[in-house]
Amino acid sequence: MKTSIFHGTVPALMTPCKPDRTPDFDALVRKGKELMALGMSAVVYCGSMGDWPLLTDAQRMEGTERLAKAGIPVIVGTGAINTASAVALAAHAQKVGAKGLMVIPRVLSRGSVIAAQKAHFKAILSAAPDLPAVIYNSPFYGFATRADLFFALRAEHPNLVGFKEFGGYDDLSYAAENITSQDESVTLMIGVDTAVYHGFVNCGATGAITGIGNVLPREVLHLTALCRAAAKGDATARRLAKELDDAMQILSKVDAGPDLVLFFKHMMVLRGETEYTLHFVETDALSPSQKGFIEAQLALFDGWYADWSKQTEARKFAA
Repeated sequence: MKTSIFHGTVPALMTPCKPDRTPDFDALVRKGKELMALGMSAVVYCGSMGDWPLLTDAQRMEGTERLAKAGIPVIVGTGAINTASAVALAAHAQKVGAKGLMVIPRVLSRGSVIAAQKAHFKAILSAAPDLPAVIYNSPFYGFATRADLFFALRAEHPNLVGFKEFGGYDDLSYAAENITSQDESVTLMIGVDTAVYHGFVNCGATGAITGIGNVLPREVLHLTALCRAAAKGDATARRLAKELDDAMQILSKVDAGPDLVLFFKHMMVLRGETEYTLHFVETDALSPSQKGFIEAQLALFDGWYADWSKQTEARKFAA
């Protein structure tokens, strides 16, 4: 099964809100089209960035269908507190023309039990056998998929083509060493913004799912282009990729925290995209200190990048 949908730079879309705090699917599709036009490879919906725990299954399905009908290649998150919902989301994704699945572990109920997770994964993969899928590995879901379980699943489900690692440097290294390096047909995706350089350059990743790419799409595309050149041995690209990755670290770090959507939506508003002002839970908000911090960090990065990107060597890899 083809793995190309999991290559390149893939933003995880947030779900914009209308004034009544229901999903603004028109704005969702607009953002998807805009990001694809800039050079993104696909989009993810609904992962953590899409606020999947706060949406109904029907709302999630509508968002997926709207994106697919708009011609946007979409990878669908299957997060759910029960297997039946995850299966329904996967089957719907295949039915409406999504291009891939991000298979998320079972949460809350029996989440630490390997047998329960195996059955959960198998049910999702069986519900959409024509869609290539990656396991989403994240410490926030309370379960770590290891090589033995991954290959046991892959032996029975050829649509399981890769691994999306959100655990950071050590977990990316584990995945590269024990899962994805032995077979070129198994793909590794970087799942956290702080590990883009490490994932591409040191772990052989084929793609990156990004949160900060919603806010800084050109800059993230620039980073991934540099990282991919560096992975092929370009010494200049390696130096520049490390510089850009380091400069983006503070903004990227919010991707690994519980307030990630709040931070990213606030940065989108700072960019003039007012449809990201509201959250689905009315009391969800950054503190004044958090707002001041991220505003200062975004301004700091913008000023640095404007100067840094003037270099002839850097411009060579710009999106």
